Amino acid sequence: MIFRRKLAFAAILGMAAMASACDGCDEKAIDNAQTGGEQPGGLTPKQAQEVVAKVGDRTITLGDYAAALERMNRIDRLRYQTKERRRELLDEMIDLELLAQEAKRRGLDQKPQVQEAVRQVLREALVAKAREKLPAPGAIPADQVKAYYDAHKADFTEPERRRVSVIAMKDRDQAEKVLALAKSGERKWGELWAEFDLGKNPKDAKQKGDLAGDLGIVGAPDDQRGGNSAVPAPVRKAVFELAKVGDVYAELVEHDGKLYVVRLSGQSKGHTRSLEEADRAIRVELLKQRLDELEKALDADLRKRFPVSIDDEALKKVQVPDVSTARPFWEQTLPPKDLQTDPTSPEAVPSAKP
Repeated sequence: MIFRRKLAFAAILGMAAMASACDGCDEKAIDNAQTGGEQPGGLTPKQAQEVVAKVGDRTITLGDYAAALERMNRIDRLRYQTKERRRELLDEMIDLELLAQEAKRRGLDQKPQVQEAVRQVLREALVAKAREKLPAPGAIPADQVKAYYDAHKADFTEPERRRVSVIAMKDRDQAEKVLALAKSGERKWGELWAEFDLGKNPKDAKQKGDLAGDLGIVGAPDDQRGGNSAVPAPVRKAVFELAKVGDVYAELVEHDGKLYVVRLSGQSKGHTRSLEEADRAIRVELLKQRLDELEKALDADLRKRFPVSIDDEALKKVQVPDVSTARPFWEQTLPPKDLQTDPTSPEAVPSAKP
């Protein structure tokens, strides 16, 4: 369990604890590690270099410690307000460094999946550095937000949607009688469906009630985004000719050898969001576009600096593993199971805590 716990904590600390150093711990320095300011924890460059712990031949500096705090979300950070809790965080960092050094001693750092994980971390660090050039969403000029809104009004319009229920039959005489009963309201819709529908399941009739025969939601016939493969085109057209929820179409609708009694069982009116309602979403989208452009520019620049060549013939030889037997990536980076669970294993790493 120690491996799982430490690896989960490593995701919080990121790269902060990987530079680690001095016998014992400087608890006074730890007490000074408060968040805020441009430097980690609001420290001066000199303070950030203070060593709070030494693990083997590596050091953990006050800057490393403060950076670990800043990488946490606000809720997690609240756990480390007391002196005892701050020391507990340092112990976690020390444990992580011990595990990292032992993993390196065993050569785990040379495993392809571990090296790939390191590359992913470095990529994220580089992209995060590039993102620092981007403004906050609130800093995007209002005229740019309005220009986007005016150019994409259709994206902020939610068209009307209707829920369709049907009773499907093949015998016309029977279908005409069912239609008349459904229109008059002499029989409940759910009862008619349970008795006459081709795909009926009587056990579901009482439970479904007015939603019996439900085919789902559709948009108007001219709404390209409102299609539903379960709803035939003539049925879709018919349901949009009904006035209100509960109405039954006046005629039988014929399609693909079946006769449908069509009922409007639900309705959602269309709505267009105002500029004020869409403001936040637009700012996020504009920021996303800028980030995409930034990453593309970075990629193009790197491809110029580091030549790339691809062997398509070699790529064709790759066999994709069976997804049913593939292990999750995070499990691939863990040591063998016996080392995770058996503390008596000669290769097991002891905890740094007694």
